[in-house]
Amino acid sequence: MGWLLRKCEKCGKYTLKTNGCPYCAGNVRIPHPAKFSPDDKYLKYRMAMKKETATE
Repeated sequence: MGWLLRKCEKCGKYTLKTNGCPYCAGNVRIPHPAKFSPDDKYLKYRMAMKKETATE
């Protein structure tokens, strides 16, 4: 069973609808973080992206 809860990117409200926010019609996404793995082969790419977005 997958994640049911969604969060609107526009207004920040939570919903169970998968096709869009019922309050503002914004896009919804899954608010849960990715699973942690000690053997994360993409760590350096995520850290570079995080550093790049922090400087903007």
